[in-house]
Amino acid sequence: MSQDRTDHVTAAVRRIERALGPDGCLTDPDLVAPFLVDFRRLYNGATPLVARPASTAETSEVLAICHEFGVGVVPHGGNTSYCGGATPGPDGNEIVLSLARMNRIRALDGPNFTITVEAGCILADVQSAAEGLGQYFPLSLGSEGSCQIGGNLSTNAGGLNALRYGVARDLVLGLEVVLADGRVIDGLTSLRKDNTGYDLRDLFVGAEGTLGVITAASLKLFPAPRSVETAFVAVSGPAAAVALLGRLRAASGEAVSSFEYLPRIAIEFTARHVPGVTDPLGHPYDGYVLCELSSSREDGGLRPVLEATLGRAMTDGLVLDATIAESLAQRGALWRLRESVPEAQRAEGASIKHDVSVPVASLPEFMEEATAAVLAIVPTGRMVTYGHVGDGNLHFNVSEPKGGDRAAFLAREPDIQAAVQEVVRRFRGSISAEHGIGRLKRAQLAAHEGPVAIEVMRAIKRALDPRGIMNPGKVLPDQ
Repeated sequence: MSQDRTDHVTAAVRRIERALGPDGCLTDPDLVAPFLVDFRRLYNGATPLVARPASTAETSEVLAICHEFGVGVVPHGGNTSYCGGATPGPDGNEIVLSLARMNRIRALDGPNFTITVEAGCILADVQSAAEGLGQYFPLSLGSEGSCQIGGNLSTNAGGLNALRYGVARDLVLGLEVVLADGRVIDGLTSLRKDNTGYDLRDLFVGAEGTLGVITAASLKLFPAPRSVETAFVAVSGPAAAVALLGRLRAASGEAVSSFEYLPRIAIEFTARHVPGVTDPLGHPYDGYVLCELSSSREDGGLRPVLEATLGRAMTDGLVLDATIAESLAQRGALWRLRESVPEAQRAEGASIKHDVSVPVASLPEFMEEATAAVLAIVPTGRMVTYGHVGDGNLHFNVSEPKGGDRAAFLAREPDIQAAVQEVVRRFRGSISAEHGIGRLKRAQLAAHEGPVAIEVMRAIKRALDPRGIMNPGKVLPDQ
């Protein structure tokens, strides 16, 4: 880092320290360390300061100072990103902006079915606040006990209920955003219909903090589910799973809230590595579906619908076996199995991950072609393909060969990713269904989106962040 650059960073840090006071700044190396490594430990960074504003006004002041001195700002939520989107660069010339102190629930509006929260609110706390109204905030993730709503919106998180309620973008009515120069967009509307000009909200949802900092959001709530039926179903494979999804949606009147696919290897991994997880069916099958139906009525009539649909599907050969949860404990055990797959896969060694989506009807063909493409490169790789089949989103992962050479396996990652992405493009799918781009997929974005789309994104970036201080090195590829 040049002397001029060092001087600018030092001057900005001193100004921020005066503006926020000791409670708003972290400089102790032990306290700063957790902000310098991403969740998957793919990236390590450095920073002279973690700024912790407690209000929108303080966030505005921090950004105005950084804009004045041309110092990069890395917004940081719960640090659950899979793509390194909240980790500073290695040079130590960027400020980390933690929203953790901005964790107030500003408003609850039961009649309007809305909640207004600050960006640092933990997702589970937003869910609990909605429950206090007898209502429901449906965004649900494995990390909901630690991830923050600002990060959820900045990455347009998907989660377990996207099939019925949509992704994070679909749950937002209005945003409060601080721009790179410190100006504030006050768009915290709770209107369901507002057609006045460009929809600025959608610029910032999914932008990963590269255009501005989301400081608060007005979110949609829904009637709380009062009857829920959960089933764990054995199927012959992805084609049978997709066919079963269609039958359940048609029979239940769109009561299907979750529909997850798991291969046999995922059951084996979780049973081997996660205490308390067992095979719900006790007999091996090639594939499984974890599905859930819900209704806001106390007696939603879902159990007979589920049983009848599964029964007919079993007669027709789509379903091979099934169990329906008889208690909250059994339901919790089924979901624990599903949510433990990433943990179990880590315990099995190195893995190469893809977060892709294709049209639901194309899932079986995509899985067949992409699996063949991967195994042509690593014939002994172990495919762990699972995820949100109800909305076409797969975690298309491959674990290192058992007893194989880990270094040799990981060295093939660029080839494997290129092969998978080529299949994704053929199906007009996405290379990032719900985890964002961050640092990890910048080069992939350029190949996937094409030059015109990338140039439009760059034009938006230049207009809103002319000095390039917002989350440098994330999302957009280098020119």
